[in-house]
Amino acid sequence: MRNFLNIAALMLVLLANSCSAQVRYNDHFTQDRLRIDLMFAGNSTTQSVYLDGLHFEKEWSGTREHLLPDFDYGEYAIDLYTATGKKIFSQGFCSLFAEWRTTPEASKVDKAFSNSLRIPFPKKAVRVVISERIKKSGQLSPLFSFEIDPEDFSINRDRENDFEVVQVLYNGPSKNKVDLVFVAEGYRADEMEKYRLDVEKFAGYLFDIEPYKSRKNDFNVWAVESISVDSGTDIPHQNIWKNTVASSNFYTFFIDRYLTAPDHKKVAQLVSNAPCDAIYVIVNTDKYGGGGIYNYYGLGMSDNQYEAEVLVHEFGHSFAGLGDEYYDSEVAYEDMYDMSVEPWEPNLTTLADFSSKWAYMVSEGTPIPTPNEEAYNGVVGAFEGGGYSAKGIFRPYLDCRMKSNSAEGFCPVCNAAIQRMIDYYCK
Repeated sequence: MRNFLNIAALMLVLLANSCSAQVRYNDHFTQDRLRIDLMFAGNSTTQSVYLDGLHFEKEWSGTREHLLPDFDYGEYAIDLYTATGKKIFSQGFCSLFAEWRTTPEASKVDKAFSNSLRIPFPKKAVRVVISERIKKSGQLSPLFSFEIDPEDFSINRDRENDFEVVQVLYNGPSKNKVDLVFVAEGYRADEMEKYRLDVEKFAGYLFDIEPYKSRKNDFNVWAVESISVDSGTDIPHQNIWKNTVASSNFYTFFIDRYLTAPDHKKVAQLVSNAPCDAIYVIVNTDKYGGGGIYNYYGLGMSDNQYEAEVLVHEFGHSFAGLGDEYYDSEVAYEDMYDMSVEPWEPNLTTLADFSSKWAYMVSEGTPIPTPNEEAYNGVVGAFEGGGYSAKGIFRPYLDCRMKSNSAEGFCPVCNAAIQRMIDYYCK
């Protein structure tokens, strides 16, 4: 009888914990959203975070059902707590600053990078905690915290731009859809018609590949017609400089093809009037390049033979948190991963805790590690080489769109990760 009572008591505790973990959106948040502008500063060994400002924005378009997600992605996390200490919102994210910290330059100088986050607008005062992922353990640790009072008159309510937000695809209320926003970068006013055609083209590229093709009805697509003074983008190593609305440039971290918009706040301001769960910046250039950072933005060129491949790959980073599976291309990073710790990306493993990744998708008899041989083409396994390293990191498939532009599509592991992210926003 005592054993039965102990089990029953344990079940009650687990049930109570489960119920307490559930967060009802309307209990804590309005229908609007709040943008938190931060500055991350430091070098390869130290970092600090500073509050740059708060900005009121209309319509929280993100999830209202999964305010505490069951996945743990990102180099950082933002958590919201009530006055009683209850966690009511959590979201992981990455940043260009985190990438820069792994470059040789970060061991020589200190730098600061902007980073803007969107949260549902709280009804009552909340405590915000920004956490960093510790490389040696893979665990998140608090880095910076502050209070937000929704009645604070210093919360900026200016309309930051008057750019037109065009509805490209509408499948229903934002609270149940993934709201993808395209942003025009390096398009003059007289090039807006080209931009509209580019948006249609890029949306077509995305929904032409699985799993987006089958899940098209779970997306809304918007286009911000953000006008630049000049056409194109900066190419610093060719002494080409353009006055553009998002201040994008090639040669990020001294890599020719790495195209980014380093001032993240500028990009966030451009989408401030649009429903927004995911951002893709279309840069008006034919030069090859792009970039994608989880819960930050995806970005790529408009007119290149590989424009579709770059869109699909970079959106895999920025939307689904997928890691790079290649290991033989030039990158700026040094020792991005600790080989004794599982990467947080769902499609990479060091085999430190493979059971927490896609081991359940590996057929019986498939060797782990899996030989990089054609005999295993089409087989889910653990192929050595990925995450910018030929040794110690493993990917799920011989080839995938997260490894090369020539792959036919996403591997089953990446496909499942994308589906999971779509469900996070829609179910």
